[in-house]
Amino acid sequence: MKRFGFLGCLLAALAVGLCCSWQASALTIFRIGGESLPRPEIEGDFDFVQLSWSEAEEARHGSMELLDVDPDFIVPRQLDPSVNLTPLLEGNGGQILALGWTGWEKRQKEDLVFFDEDPNTAYLGDGHFAAHAPPQKHMIFDFGGRFLIQRIRFFPRERFENERFVQKFVIGISDGDPLKDGTRDREFGTRGHFLNFDVAHEITENTEAIIDLPMPPVPIKQILFQGFENTRGIWEIAEFQIFGVGFAPFAHYVSNVIDLGEPASLGQLTWLGQKGEDAHIDLSMRSGDDDDPNNYWRFTFRGDERTRFGVNGRPLQLATYKRLESGEKAGITHDTENWEFWSTPYDFEPLAGDLLGSKPRQFVQFKADFASNLESSGRLDYLQFAVAIPPLASEALAEIAPNRAPAGEVTSFTYKIKPNLEGADLGFDSITIDTPARPASIDEVRVGGLVADFEVTSVDETGFTIRIPHVDIQQTEELIEVDFQAEVFKYGTVFSGRVFNSVMAEEVHQSLTPGNADDLFDGDALRVDLVGLDSKTIQSMQLSSPVLTPNGDGINDVLVIEYDLLNLVGDVPATVEVYNLSGRKLGAVPTAVVESGRFTTEWNGRDEEGNVLPPGMYILRLQIEADRGPDSVERIVSLVY
Repeated sequence: MKRFGFLGCLLAALAVGLCCSWQASALTIFRIGGESLPRPEIEGDFDFVQLSWSEAEEARHGSMELLDVDPDFIVPRQLDPSVNLTPLLEGNGGQILALGWTGWEKRQKEDLVFFDEDPNTAYLGDGHFAAHAPPQKHMIFDFGGRFLIQRIRFFPRERFENERFVQKFVIGISDGDPLKDGTRDREFGTRGHFLNFDVAHEITENTEAIIDLPMPPVPIKQILFQGFENTRGIWEIAEFQIFGVGFAPFAHYVSNVIDLGEPASLGQLTWLGQKGEDAHIDLSMRSGDDDDPNNYWRFTFRGDERTRFGVNGRPLQLATYKRLESGEKAGITHDTENWEFWSTPYDFEPLAGDLLGSKPRQFVQFKADFASNLESSGRLDYLQFAVAIPPLASEALAEIAPNRAPAGEVTSFTYKIKPNLEGADLGFDSITIDTPARPASIDEVRVGGLVADFEVTSVDETGFTIRIPHVDIQQTEELIEVDFQAEVFKYGTVFSGRVFNSVMAEEVHQSLTPGNADDLFDGDALRVDLVGLDSKTIQSMQLSSPVLTPNGDGINDVLVIEYDLLNLVGDVPATVEVYNLSGRKLGAVPTAVVESGRFTTEWNGRDEEGNVLPPGMYILRLQIEADRGPDSVERIVSLVY
């Protein structure tokens, strides 16, 4: 087989250079939030675009829900338990509804005295509401999002405390989830306009003037008040007060659709923030080819026919869809032709991840979903990402063969890449391939079927990077193959990859797109499944030495424990415990929550109180609490001095 190396490639590049000029890539870094921070410190020239958290707007497909916004961060809204929320609802995205004869409607002007913060005015439950509405007073206080509500409080004017209290009432709650409609305790409404609520309190014989009731510790979006006519006299409410506590359990941010200017190589996304114990921040992104990720549909009123066009024959957009009559609106769907779906959430702790796109894209969008509890929440300072125009390649398809491998065994793989370069595409000379553990070997590279020289520039527990002869438009659609050996521990492991140009070290690394890189192989994916998988989850447990000598001489002072885990579903607890030969537990080795993969920990020969154990033989027991049940492996180690 003919072989070519860097010299041949250099000569070819020089020849190409006689008829075309080198075009440098324009690196642009975008940052959302973190406005008081300086520009990123990166070598070389780049453009910097600062965006604001507060710029999110519906017209550009952005939104915010239950977030407090600062130029430097966003954080879920926190409620002060001493602040009455009722008069603040309508100015903070909420609403107050009343039940009339035709159904639920915006509260009437006369209802304002319910929450006007004037204890000398009152709503009179004197049967007046029965003249234009159902024979009870119904009010819904909608917060516009879910909060933890601590208590509600209502009362008559002070001079009527003894005779005008509400004798019979119901307090209902709802989290606003439409999927739960029909499953809650009771329906409230009229003439086919009913809403579902769970009953938090139902008082039939009240004798107290001041009602102060605790609310269930669950996320609440709506509170219902149903007041019945008194059996004797009338009732009144001077103020209906609602008090919340803690952080909003769920808060959301969606950025505007961001126009990068032209199709660009999508690089790395970084972020800064913090989250408390039991709080979560899920970051996702998507990319597309136009400025609207949705399709809008209109009923034509010819049976069930729907169309994406308005009556003027033009495609519907967000603004024109909103102007349709309610009966014309046939729904909004995701534009699968021009936009990716939202990515799975990034792991928050690394504070970095690759922008995801099946090819260079011109438009990107980000979202952050916050989950908090009573006392713990998170904060997101900024999102920052890099793109490059022109891209390295208009498209770079990749697949891996074989796509099935035995669990935990060294397997030979071939990584196949087919680049499609057009016009000003820059090309690349480096490939990064992610692996579940340190690869056993990196064996050969072929370009267009010819063996090529390559250099391994990095290799570690997460994968490897190689440098190959520069791939430019002359090699467009030539198959690049990388042979290597690695182990797979988890069903559905994805060997993701990226390409980049080593002469522009600060430029973006373009992700490879799973697809048909080689017509002779029917895989079209970077996913590898497991074969021959039995019920065990612990593939192996190895010790760095059978003997531990913790005497401070630097030789075998610490025992390294390495173990391989297979096909675990999510994170599970792992423990390594120390026993003597009679079976008495003496201590435990530091471990963590783990998933499928290879892990290491260390034991220094000490018991759970920190004392060095006496010489002898000890049992190290590794146990995994998997979904299918516990699995354990034991090893014996000698401790000597």
